[in-house]
Amino acid sequence: MIQVRLHRKYPDFALDVDLHLPGRGVTALYGHSGSGKTTCLRCIAGLERAEHGFIQVNDEVWQDSRNGLFVPPHKRALGYVFQEASLFPHLSVQANLEFGLKRIPRSARRVDMDQATQLLGIGHLLERNPGHLSGGERQRIGIARALLTSPKLLLMDEPLAALDSQRKGEILPYLERLHDELDIPLLYVSHAQDEVARLADHIVLLSDGKALASGPIGETLARLDLPLARGDDAGVVIHGTVSAYDAAYQLLTLQLPDSTLHMRVAHAPLVPGRALRVKVQARDVSLSLQAQEHSSILNRLPVTVTEQIPADNSAHVLVRLDAGGTPLLARITRYSRDQLQLHPGQTLWAQIKAVAVLA
Repeated sequence: MIQVRLHRKYPDFALDVDLHLPGRGVTALYGHSGSGKTTCLRCIAGLERAEHGFIQVNDEVWQDSRNGLFVPPHKRALGYVFQEASLFPHLSVQANLEFGLKRIPRSARRVDMDQATQLLGIGHLLERNPGHLSGGERQRIGIARALLTSPKLLLMDEPLAALDSQRKGEILPYLERLHDELDIPLLYVSHAQDEVARLADHIVLLSDGKALASGPIGETLARLDLPLARGDDAGVVIHGTVSAYDAAYQLLTLQLPDSTLHMRVAHAPLVPGRALRVKVQARDVSLSLQAQEHSSILNRLPVTVTEQIPADNSAHVLVRLDAGGTPLLARITRYSRDQLQLHPGQTLWAQIKAVAVLA
């Protein structure tokens, strides 16, 4: 368990949060610019000192202002990855990595050089100089260097923000590997909902220095009372299980959690039983009073309307649906809502293109 209580005042801003976060997995600190994400991360790292604060990471207390305790940054067992990797330009990749490794006594090392280079796919880069690396490669080196400090907590402050979409696509699978293969809790700052949906288990929504919500990613993204649901990239994350694969059409069948319902997803082969996280955008969900059998839309799920609210566009509404216990969001026009006569408790069909599901 990670406990973070922070109160810090600035001339035009105040951070005031009280968070109880999981002691494993990825927690995303999400919000618009100026919401307090980076300030919160820097206070956790000890780079800024909250006037009133309590920070505990599992069994270690790093700050307790009531008792006058403040552990300096270099004595906190954490790794910090910034937007820019900030590698030493005069050192090779291997020497940059060894800089992080040498800070930790052998007896305390939890991650070794081979493990870090394999996880980040950088073994072929060890002899190069940072000046001959792409932005994505430099960031992977920076992450590996942070891991080699054997942290009890890994902090990432928008590590993909400086990268173009191609480089982001290259590095995201490596971040997923860290999530799947390392037992190190990670706090991940981002304002990109797709990144958060792909990586995070838990999300904290920050606004004006306060936490509007904190909870599991699936439940929190589906809440209509939060600003997350009103944006154009609103959607839900579903943790399903692969039940079959159609090699001829390259389609996975994904069983929804605790349900007999399933979805088909355009994807590379995965073995049955494999867990898979997918995001379904609200704008990619259409609604119908009847199941349309002869259609290019492969996913037709029986759903129940649970709630609806106006969207950020006055012509649209957002509808929350229940698909056998799995929440879905649909973004439709007010005209369609009225034509379907939508109301809570109504049963109908949600339609989702297999190519629209983000896996």
